[in-house]
Formats: sequence, structure tokens, C-alpha cells
Amino acid sequence: MNKADLINTISNKSSLSRKDVETVLDTFEETVMETIKSGDDVTLTGFGTFSARQRSARMGVNPQNPSEKIQIPAVTVPKFKAGKALKDYLK
Repeated sequence: MNKADLINTISNKSSLSRKDVETVLDTFEETVMETIKSGDDVTLTGFGTFSARQRSARMGVNPQNPSEKIQIPAVTVPKFKAGKALKDYLK
């Protein structure tokens, strides 16, 4: 399911228009991104937690020349941890 399919499904299951659902979804995405960038977590009880995680610098291998070692810099990556209700639903 892509974003357009999700918007259509939510619109069909609720009394909201497609435009309203798209606005809410875009605002949700923007809010989650801003919050985890600032270092806080977004927790939707039962569904899961969105957070940012620091991946430390490390040595890697150049795929075009496996004998060459390269330095991979530290980076911040998004993380999602599923909540209990979501895990139980999928069992």
C-alpha cells in the first residue's frame, strides 16, 4: 500500500474527504520528522514508537574494490519500534 492507497482507504472508512485526509497525513509526517529530529520520541500507545538513533562511524569495504577500506561516517537514522497491540495483532 502506498500513500495514495492509504489516503483512499482512510477516506472511504471515515467521513473525511480525500483532501482532509491528505492534509492530516502530511501534517502527521511533518510533525513526527520534526519531533525525532529534535531528539524526542513519538509514541502512539499500542502502535509503536518513532525515534532517532545514532549509528557510529565504522570501517567498511569499497564494493568496487574489496581490498580497499573506507571510513563510513557517523549518521542519525530513523527507528520504529512496534507496540504490543501491533505485535499481538500480527500474531
